[in-house]
Amino acid sequence: MNKRVYIETYGCQMNEHDSERMLRLLEGSYYLETRDPQEADLILINTCSVREKPENKVYSALGRYKRLKEERGAVIGVAGCVAQQEGPRLLDRVPYLDMVIGTHAISTLPDLLEKIEAKGGRFCKTEFDEKGNYLKSILPPGSHPKVKSFVTIMQGCDHYCSYCIVPFVRGREKSRPSAEILEEIRCLAERGIKEVCLLGQNVNGYGRGLEGEIGFSELLCRINEIEGIERIRFTTSHPKDLSDALIKAFSDLSKLCEHIHLPFQSGSDRILEKMHRGYSTLSYLERIERLRARCPEMAITADVIVGFPGEEEKDFNQTLDLIKKVQFDDLFSFKYSTRRGTGAAQLDDQVEEKIKQERLEILQGIQREVTLQKNVAYEGRTEEVLVEGCSKQSDQDITGRTRTNKSVNFKGDLQLVGKVVPVRITKGFAHSLRGERLLNAS
Repeated sequence: MNKRVYIETYGCQMNEHDSERMLRLLEGSYYLETRDPQEADLILINTCSVREKPENKVYSALGRYKRLKEERGAVIGVAGCVAQQEGPRLLDRVPYLDMVIGTHAISTLPDLLEKIEAKGGRFCKTEFDEKGNYLKSILPPGSHPKVKSFVTIMQGCDHYCSYCIVPFVRGREKSRPSAEILEEIRCLAERGIKEVCLLGQNVNGYGRGLEGEIGFSELLCRINEIEGIERIRFTTSHPKDLSDALIKAFSDLSKLCEHIHLPFQSGSDRILEKMHRGYSTLSYLERIERLRARCPEMAITADVIVGFPGEEEKDFNQTLDLIKKVQFDDLFSFKYSTRRGTGAAQLDDQVEEKIKQERLEILQGIQREVTLQKNVAYEGRTEEVLVEGCSKQSDQDITGRTRTNKSVNFKGDLQLVGKVVPVRITKGFAHSLRGERLLNAS
């Protein structure tokens, strides 16, 4: 008899993909996904600890699900970065929690469940897997209802930026063999996947440490040759490792979409040095210039942190200057939050919360205007849109994305899902585009 699993996911695309992998694993243990925790036999909270807010959400969620444990006997687990970071402390703090599953231990989930269901007990698995078995693919059975899929190509990071906890919760940089990646993508294509997004904390470092392996740009070339795959994306790139070969790939590879996420974090060289980022604002701007020279249609998004320890008004203004110069399509902006164990947590010159909030609001206000202007500039253009499904805004509309990763809503039939259709953009909004399908386009 099938049981129900509910997974609540916080954080980045890597976490989203890990949740997908857990669902695929659980299918073999007769668990089906539910969107309602009230009917779940298993509740998993898959977590991010890169910033403080998602971490706090974990404990809030655990509080909500205590009643389901008491009333229905639901098994409750925490997975992901907070699980890796906190380990046994989570079991001590939350007495009704059944299991803690670290970032390298997803594959152990069915075994842990079997033990809990057979004999009870509470378990914590947070050991790092030095052999890299945690990176192996877990393919969906049979046909796949989705149009696009994430594919992990590497995990971890060796840069140790002073604010970042990733090396501590995801481990050192480790790449998957290219043969495994290519075979996974071929299998996904056979199951109907049209777009793949390659995942890694620093995809630009792909192949380092694997003797005789190809680099990232060559991997993209080989994926570009796979029949059935129509679009390729990737995230995230570190500016320090952005190679000329990768920049060239944007003009050479027909399936590589014209969008890059290239975090800059601060526009102040002084702050970048304190962050241990390994590049200057000038070198960052030079990379942007080279990307746009190769690919004028390139959409560029980034991450930025305000209120890093020691950030003064002049540093913040330099960040605003960089934003105005680059004209990003969108920004993911955050207030600095202290992460235990990182270098920046030891710094004395922490910025007041009130100042951080004020700076964040100023920065976001500027970026909102830039993003709106960018989207309005699409009005009147015809874009190739890969249809993904029904729009969240209206059940009369379908939705998809341009090659530059802009969300487009337009009237159409769900039979178009998985197809690339020409759409004329009629209106640009703050977060999306409105369009109409061109029926007589060749």
